[in-house]
Parts: sequence; C-alpha cells; structure tokens
Amino acid sequence: MTEFTLTKQLSKQGLQHMILIPAFLRDQLQPKMLVEVKIKVLESGTNGN
Repeated sequence: MTEFTLTKQLSKQGLQHMILIPAFLRDQLQPKMLVEVKIKVLESGTNGN
C-alpha cells in the first residue's frame, strides 16, 4: 500500500466543490482503483461560501 499526504485548497466549479489530484500521481492512480480519502479541515474559508 502506497500512501500520500496532500494539503489542498478546495476549488469550485459551478455549484460543486472539488479537490484536484496533482499530476505527479497520474501514474499511481488508475481508473476503477479503490482509494481512501480522509478530509481534515485545517482552516475555515473566509468568504462563507
């Protein structure tokens, strides 16, 4: 099992919030792979959206 820790800011596309996966993981992640995603809020947004 390979493990990575990412610290990301949420992006917004229309009404959806997204977490973008960095390009360096492209070779590590393949379609239909099962991955575990844990979300820990480090700081709250300042604009309330």
